[in-house]
Amino acid sequence: MTDGKVKARLKWACRRGMLELDVLFIPFVNEAYDDLSEQDKLTFERLLTCQDPELFAWFMGHEACEDTELNAMVQFILGRVKV
Repeated sequence: MTDGKVKARLKWACRRGMLELDVLFIPFVNEAYDDLSEQDKLTFERLLTCQDPELFAWFMGHEACEDTELNAMVQFILGRVKV
C-alpha cells in the first residue's frame, strides 16, 4: 500500500465517536506519524483498533493501559499535546 493510501486509511480510522479522541489523533497523524519508526507506526495502528471507551479512559488518565507498547504510545501522544 502506498504511503498516501496508508495515511488516508489512518485519517479515516482517527475519526472516532468522541471529539476528545478526534482532536488527539487527527493532528497526530498529520504532524507526527511520518516521523515515527516502523515499529511505532505499527503500534499506533494497533492503538486505533482499540475501543473508544478504553482509549478515552487511557487518554484522560482514568485508567492505565496494561499493554506497555500501547501505553508508551498514549504517553507519547499526550506529551506532544502538552508541549
